[in-house]
Amino acid sequence: MLLRIFTEPQQGATYDDLLAVAKKTEENGFDAFFRSDHYLVMGPNDGLPGPTDSWITLAGLARETQRIKLGTLVSSATFRHPGVLAISVAQVDQMSGGRAELGLGAGWYEAEHKAYGLDFPDTPGRFDLLTEQLELITGLWDTPVGEKYDFAGKHYQISDSPALPKPVQQNPPIIIGGAGKKRTPALAAQYAAEFNAGFRSVEESQTLFERVRAACAAIGRDPKTLALSTAHTVVVGKDDAQVKQRAEAIGRDVEELKANGIAGTPAEVVDRLGRFAAAGSDRQYVQIMDLHDLDHLDLIAAEVCPQVS
Repeated sequence: MLLRIFTEPQQGATYDDLLAVAKKTEENGFDAFFRSDHYLVMGPNDGLPGPTDSWITLAGLARETQRIKLGTLVSSATFRHPGVLAISVAQVDQMSGGRAELGLGAGWYEAEHKAYGLDFPDTPGRFDLLTEQLELITGLWDTPVGEKYDFAGKHYQISDSPALPKPVQQNPPIIIGGAGKKRTPALAAQYAAEFNAGFRSVEESQTLFERVRAACAAIGRDPKTLALSTAHTVVVGKDDAQVKQRAEAIGRDVEELKANGIAGTPAEVVDRLGRFAAAGSDRQYVQIMDLHDLDHLDLIAAEVCPQVS
């Protein structure tokens, strides 16, 4: 199982905070640094100094790291025009030497849309946007240099596009996730390199994995070509006292975290990750909420990674 560090900067982080975590991520041998793509804090804290744009952040990190994959979990289809997003991701891919990954979803947090003047259609409408964006973005990337690309959808129309710039990777991996029963697995089967089950139990994750595998089979895609992943808030401590200390630092109860996330000593966390691996997860997004506790990443790298990699 690959471990990927996952951050939530809208809760309060500067670029320098994220840079420090990304460098520690690379130093410790983790597979990737991912960040959420949100414009508004969630919960009671103030979120100071305010949100940072995900793709501007990743562009900066592309020049200040050497190896780790860089991506979003996930960008919202309501935030950016797909033509602009295709350019941004391709440029980050160029700037990183081919390390960009695009997590793309329908969006869900209505309050951030109201806070920054963004349209927020109903759920079917947002999935319509997502569907067109996936076709358009991959169509732009797939168009050979020297040829033109046209797209005529309900929400987006482009004509005579040179479909530039091109990413270093022929197609930066696309990640799609969620618990939708029909459209989500169908879109993942058609467009995604990875399906993410999100913050779900072992049993729920297994059900979602089975559903997306069936969607792959339905269109003749080998399900083994689709990576499967999970994501959870993770708190690891060398002993119970440190686990409690780290849980309290992010405003969580240890027992609640053990039930809904992943928490405990390294041995306990390895056991918990093993259950998700047995359910089919190839990758775990390790959500780190305290971005100033870099020793936490050292402990995970030293005591957890060698036992799950």
